[in-house]
Amino acid sequence: MYIDIFVDADATPKPVLSITHRLGQQHAAQVITVSSINHHIEGENHIQVDASPQATDMEIVRRIRADRKTVVITQDYGLAAMVLARNAKAVSPGGKIYTPDNIDSLLAERAISAKLRRSGKVRMRGPKARTEADNERFERALSEILEAFSDD
Repeated sequence: MYIDIFVDADATPKPVLSITHRLGQQHAAQVITVSSINHHIEGENHIQVDASPQATDMEIVRRIRADRKTVVITQDYGLAAMVLARNAKAVSPGGKIYTPDNIDSLLAERAISAKLRRSGKVRMRGPKARTEADNERFERALSEILEAFSDD
């Protein structure tokens, strides 16, 4: 069985890309980065799409094939939901494995946060600085998914 790892590379931290390439090589997986033309990503398996808001997400979903095991690395809950609907796996750069059991609540949280931000009543802070613990958590999560693919 072939394994594809798609990386939503528009906002993926460099350490995540390095870990993904290393684990992909260890598991004989094809790593494909996808980004809009607004982001410069180096690599032999890179797909660049236009700058429209959902172009990267739609390109990744379009490329998920039933005859291949697929994992998508993204921090976008909407993309993760589409990936799960296609029977693929999804994991965040922080190491959160998205599942049918947690995706609905994550999407609901996102909607509530967006509504609060639009109201102007709540000001959200940006993400915390990335730590080595984040990298380790991501590596463990991606390894877990790839090892489960190997067991199938």
